[in-house]
Amino acid sequence: MTPSQPTRRPTDAAYGDRETEYPTELLNLPWIDVHNHAHTLSWDDRERYALAGCRAMVMVASGYHWTPYKPVRAADVRYLWDDAINRRPAIERDHFVEAKLGLGIHTGVRIENPDELLGAMGDYLELEEVVAVGETGVTPSQHVSRWELDEQRAVVEAQMELAADHDLPVILHTPNQSRDSGRSYRPELGTPGYEKNPGLGQDPVIDGENPALEAVKIDVEAARDAGLAEERVVASHADLDNTAYLMEETDCYLSYTIGHSWLIGVDAEDVADAIEAYGPDRIMVDTDCANVLRTDPFALKRAILELYRYGIDPEAIRTVVLENPRQVFGIGG
Repeated sequence: MTPSQPTRRPTDAAYGDRETEYPTELLNLPWIDVHNHAHTLSWDDRERYALAGCRAMVMVASGYHWTPYKPVRAADVRYLWDDAINRRPAIERDHFVEAKLGLGIHTGVRIENPDELLGAMGDYLELEEVVAVGETGVTPSQHVSRWELDEQRAVVEAQMELAADHDLPVILHTPNQSRDSGRSYRPELGTPGYEKNPGLGQDPVIDGENPALEAVKIDVEAARDAGLAEERVVASHADLDNTAYLMEETDCYLSYTIGHSWLIGVDAEDVADAIEAYGPDRIMVDTDCANVLRTDPFALKRAILELYRYGIDPEAIRTVVLENPRQVFGIGG
């Protein structure tokens, strides 16, 4: 029998069932971020990862945003790889988080002489700290300088061949189909929170009603041609546009990027819907936190709680944020 409250008059506490047990184990559940650019963040942001319970992360060094030159040369991308390799030990030492690397050739801007990079990549993939190829994948539209579709596809497939040879997963950059907010910012200003010069986007190299989804399909075909098992492909930036195709027609893993939901419109509710529809066994979550975006290092920890609030079982949450990344990337053990 519930004892009466000593309040002057009845309050909420006098009604309802107050003996519900809540999953306090979620407060201490470690998690793995399978796609971020944490080496470009501040020391304080990386410390937020540690405070939020991050066990391990894959820091992707292939983003083209931090190279000041356009078009980008092979030497510029290799500098990014080298910089991440150089800084990684200090990041682990300062924050006690297992920090591994993803190295690849991003197609968001045309890269001159990519064969030079492909020729060097094999040696990099032998490094113990490199656990993934990527992020990479065909991009419908480039920044500053177009990269024709057949050339992009060849570079993506070559990286997938290297991944297959070195038994590494590929982090696939899937073009996100952002939700339409109904209004646009002034074109000369661009989107606040995303430090990318507006007006420099090039005409798409993929025609059709849905270039974003078509790019993903081209990437999956490239993986098949490269002999890379589909379960070794992690489609980052999964969204409502590509989930059904990837889940129903491929064996790829999907990773939902929730570190900047304000920009791409994907949040924990979408992840919960996917888990409910397809189960947790091929689903992950990432933050994609980077210094060119308004992003949130606490996003993944917050999503753990949100998924439970949306009705997802704690064991399924553990599968998504810890066990699946452990299995695919071999980290966080």
